[in-house]
Amino acid sequence: MTSTSTSRSDSSSRLTHVGEEQPHTDSARPAKFTPQHSFEVEEAALSPPSTGAKIWRRRLQRAFWLDHPRVRRVWLYIRGPRPKVDLPDPSPFLSLTLYAGHKAYSIALEPAWIRLTRAFTNPWLFVVLAIGYIIGFAFFARAQSFLTPPDSFIGCTATYWAANDGCGLDGQACAPFDNATFDFRCPAQCSSVVLQNPRTVGDEQVDFVPLIVGGGDEHRTYRGDSFICAAAVQAGLISDSKGGCATLELTGNFTNFLPYSAHGLTSIGFPTIFPLSFRFLPTTSLHSCSDLRNEALAFNVIITALLFLVLRPKPIVLYWCLVCIGFWHVTLFSQPQASPPPLDTAFQQFLPTLFVAYAFWRLAFRFVLPAFRRAPIEASVWYLAPFWTGVLTNLTTDKIPIDRLVASDISSRPGGLTALIVIVIILLVIVINQVRVIRKTGWLPWYLGWYIAGGLVTLVLSQLPGLELRLHHYILAMVLMPGTGFPTRLSAIYQGFLLGMFLNGVAAFGFDSILQTPADLRRDAPLGSDLPSFATNSTTYNASVPFQNQTIFWNPLPDGEGWDGFALLVDDVERYVGAALNYSLAALDPGLIHFFRLAFTSSGSAGDFTMPATLYPNGTWIDPLPGPS
Repeated sequence: MTSTSTSRSDSSSRLTHVGEEQPHTDSARPAKFTPQHSFEVEEAALSPPSTGAKIWRRRLQRAFWLDHPRVRRVWLYIRGPRPKVDLPDPSPFLSLTLYAGHKAYSIALEPAWIRLTRAFTNPWLFVVLAIGYIIGFAFFARAQSFLTPPDSFIGCTATYWAANDGCGLDGQACAPFDNATFDFRCPAQCSSVVLQNPRTVGDEQVDFVPLIVGGGDEHRTYRGDSFICAAAVQAGLISDSKGGCATLELTGNFTNFLPYSAHGLTSIGFPTIFPLSFRFLPTTSLHSCSDLRNEALAFNVIITALLFLVLRPKPIVLYWCLVCIGFWHVTLFSQPQASPPPLDTAFQQFLPTLFVAYAFWRLAFRFVLPAFRRAPIEASVWYLAPFWTGVLTNLTTDKIPIDRLVASDISSRPGGLTALIVIVIILLVIVINQVRVIRKTGWLPWYLGWYIAGGLVTLVLSQLPGLELRLHHYILAMVLMPGTGFPTRLSAIYQGFLLGMFLNGVAAFGFDSILQTPADLRRDAPLGSDLPSFATNSTTYNASVPFQNQTIFWNPLPDGEGWDGFALLVDDVERYVGAALNYSLAALDPGLIHFFRLAFTSSGSAGDFTMPATLYPNGTWIDPLPGPS
């Protein structure tokens, strides 16, 4: 236990937070100053001391404490010991002496391991192996992304057909519809890439699943807006864990897409005609198609374990190895920003990443990582397991129903609010424990001051008009990291996870702004615009009129809203754009179900579409549900 009555010569070395590190000696040390003290010394040199002001300040302070003894006790508790003290380094778990009666049993695994591997700690051996690792990693990355033609790579959400009116009138912007083939390569783990907002298909809405329509017929025919990679996984052409290559063929018009379930994925049906569909061919001309992210992960985990357990470079060298390995693993393997990875963008993000990582070292890692220099086995456990958990945040948090810390996302996803409450409770317990640790050193007021100042700045930013506060996970890591700079095992665990989470955020998404516009956050969600309404309804539709002579109607434009026309989707394809108030059904097949969705337009841009009105072959008209689709 560290006594709170430590002499001034034992005061906390954390006073050098922003200065140069001071060597630790048993002799008398030169005076150390916090940044505040430094300003006080400079000010004292420029102006004579105000002795009278100091006397009056002390008298007022003494009088306040006498009048408010409870406040003084609370303040003294929060302030902690004076002078400030350092926490002792953790004693290695695997280097213990156990007493049983008059006998003592020693467990000295850590010292034994250190002696056994001392020959491998030569710095020149580390340099040679580091060069070998860089060369090997480069060949690994080449095999992963640069042996397949670049134009064959597609993302997990690649489709041939855009949502709503994205393909234009009659879908001409998405032509050709048939007589074309495409060789493609998909990354791994596409089954977990899902719709983040509801998508309307016929009279159904799907969300939080991969968009797959059809595939249930004998030829495995999919609608053109299906996610190609997820459909290929369902069809058994590629592996979800390894990705792969396949070839598809566009087959044009197809009627009655059937639902299908296979390989852990379920598609939905579409009972009418659609102008673009595709099928997969049994063979492909592409090669070197396997996604090597799992092999790369195993390789990098082994390398980091060797660094901690065998090579054991200086703590600062070990730290920078973690930073570089984690960043480039995300960039090239686990979550690249595009396929193949854009190396120019990667290097653009790498330099600011190193700058922030240096701040992490100065504020937190240099106080904790060296504390485990006599316990390499422990350090590898406390750091590496949470580090790789953070680096693979896209996988380790995949089942948590929270995609972004945005109110609309949390409220729209089932279980999102519950998950947020659980996360907040866990985070609160962690913060309270860290506050308890910091208070023991006497640094709590200093940290509280900075966090309160940061909170006030964040509050001001959140009130800026037209912008919304967005706490990306790399920002959360930057906020929480300074509070982990105390040599405890829990601090080591937090540091490993936060560093990995930070690297995942900046390597996969870049340094996204903390402030974003509603348009940035909306994705493909409804705009919130006005909705038109059909004049034709279940009461006014006359089923006795022959289908070829039927016309559906909608209500006129509202006055003063800036709208100048309408866009009509028929069976999820834009079939009309203009100012008319009706549409003839003469071109439609009377033997099929048909779906109608309507939107206002302004200068050619459509607002939100209504929910679908449904017309059955027997003449039954189902009115649309309220709200946008």
